[in-house]
Amino acid sequence: MRNVLSGEAVVHGSVVQAQLIETLNSLTLNVPAPPEPEVPRQVPLPRGGFVNRTQEFASLRAAAESSGQGGPPGIIVITGLGGVGKTELVSQWVWREFADAFPDGQLYVDLAEVRRDGGVDVGAVIGTFLRDLDVDEHYIPAGLADRSKRFRTVTAARPLLVVIDNARHAAEVRPLLPSRGLVVVLGRTRLTSLELDGAVSVVVDPLETAAGLQLVRRWRDSTEDAGAAQRLVEVCGGLPLALRAACEWLMERPHQSLDAVVRELSEERPGPGLREAAAAVFDAVTDTFSPHTRSLYDFLGRFPGTTFTAAVAEAAGVPRFEDGLRDLRTAHMAVDATEPERFRLHDVVAAHARARVQSAPPHDLRAVRRRVTDFYVTTAALADHLVLGPRLRLQEAPEERARKPFTTKAGALEWLDAERANLLAVLRTAADEEWHDAVWRLCESLWALYHNRAHYADWIESHELGIAAAQAAGRPDVQVRMHNQLARAHYSLGEYAAAEAELDRGEALLGRVAEARLHGVIWETHGLLRLAVDRPGEAIALFERALRANEGDTHGIVVQTYNLAQAVLAAGRPQEALDLLAGALATAEAEGDDSMRLRLGIVRGRALRALGREEAAMAAVNDAVRLAHQLQQWAKLEQALDLAQELGEGIHNAQVQRAVRGRVQELRRRGGIGETAA
Repeated sequence: MRNVLSGEAVVHGSVVQAQLIETLNSLTLNVPAPPEPEVPRQVPLPRGGFVNRTQEFASLRAAAESSGQGGPPGIIVITGLGGVGKTELVSQWVWREFADAFPDGQLYVDLAEVRRDGGVDVGAVIGTFLRDLDVDEHYIPAGLADRSKRFRTVTAARPLLVVIDNARHAAEVRPLLPSRGLVVVLGRTRLTSLELDGAVSVVVDPLETAAGLQLVRRWRDSTEDAGAAQRLVEVCGGLPLALRAACEWLMERPHQSLDAVVRELSEERPGPGLREAAAAVFDAVTDTFSPHTRSLYDFLGRFPGTTFTAAVAEAAGVPRFEDGLRDLRTAHMAVDATEPERFRLHDVVAAHARARVQSAPPHDLRAVRRRVTDFYVTTAALADHLVLGPRLRLQEAPEERARKPFTTKAGALEWLDAERANLLAVLRTAADEEWHDAVWRLCESLWALYHNRAHYADWIESHELGIAAAQAAGRPDVQVRMHNQLARAHYSLGEYAAAEAELDRGEALLGRVAEARLHGVIWETHGLLRLAVDRPGEAIALFERALRANEGDTHGIVVQTYNLAQAVLAAGRPQEALDLLAGALATAEAEGDDSMRLRLGIVRGRALRALGREEAAMAAVNDAVRLAHQLQQWAKLEQALDLAQELGEGIHNAQVQRAVRGRVQELRRRGGIGETAA
């Protein structure tokens, strides 16, 4: 069939093409984001009991005004001792003076929550920022440099306030800079290289005596001895965190004079430094806690992670968690973390809690950490089953908990993501304790997180630990799986030599592994690497081996046939690819495997196009577009749209091209990156 429309457009198969255009024009792309995207307002809310920092407010105001609004982002670096009140100062400033200044949003990250062994996975932080700005997952690139570029692209027309708390190095700040707006960096030491780039430095000192007295007298009768109140400020080193804790302690002793309390605190004070001053206050405060609050505090001193929840504390045997948490929050020793229903100790308090339990018997520490590890091993396995459903697993299925922190697939994935710093910390602890089975089991379950969220630094380190644990446990089958999953991380990052090296290590163990599908996964990833470097002939041989290894596994056969068909098509044999796809499509339809039907349908459309069968290719694309939209698989929808655009260009159909471009622009706009990809 050959029809000529107005102008120079030439159409092949007008009915099918009309169906495609109708499908494209009728799609409303409900990419999973709120209809009206929420504007992030993430800077922590200010608390009561704040004493006026007039000088600091003036410095911040002047720095913000000098940064301007039209050019590159202004940068303010706020430095001061831990516990001096930097975060509270910024919270008060933002909510007093900047509540409406950045209508496109405020982003906040506390790097203390994600710092491990002194380092931060900055790429993961940018990924979180992009999701907070409603960028769809499949538009978030793999590498740090690409993520930083995407962040700058997204923020080019969207001035933001970005607050980066507990920064230590300029290198972990630079990739987080937006294209426009204002960046406020908080840390304990100056970041001189940022200042050389034009950042404005603001130093926050301990409270002067008058301001400290003002804070104390909000809790104690102002008629009391002014000298005792002044000595309290001195004992606390002028640190608001220590003063707040001390005042909470005072409120529990209304019968005791301020002078007596100060003498008691002074006796506990081991030295003249500010850190020792704060430690003395925290010692005195924690000694007055009720047993359940001390139990929670001591648990947190032993806890290997950074943020905590009721679920993990209760799993570790902490009684009356809510009561203990209330006491810690009232004393301003625990604060809300960035995720809901999640908390952390202030970093100065956390150091005190860890020091407090150092003298405890080692078996107590080990017992608590074992309970924590068991909690994460079981809960992560439950999350993995909920997120990925049936798949090859080398550990037995976990027992369902009567109470777990999630009930849905989306909730399970969000729990894994929110816990990722803790999960890696627990993996490290379990490795140090040589709990090898716990390490590899937890690592196997984390595939659900890394497959969906691609935190590459965590992915690589956790699997290196998993490989070592599997070797120590005498589990070559687990080693093979860990090597393959580690290879997939390197493959996704484009590090093909590193991926090949991991696969070679796994392949060397196959003679000791009976499970045929584990042989298949190694050959499959080898095949994907060969396709990536344009060696389809070698990929075909590898996918054929993987296909045979999956005999008896219906889903595995469909997946490997899909891979094989792609390789055969890349080798220039489209008819053979079509023949392979026919059987796999029939199986996928019979099994109700819509996700694989979609993948197979896109490859089928490419094979038909290669054979010059545009009408059939258009029909395949039409089906793929509808199915991708139905399944909300936006990456595959874009692939189908790309193929539709290629077909429209090949047959010189301007109407198809316009319809495709409109849907691609809508998809990217709804995906959070504007009309064009960066």
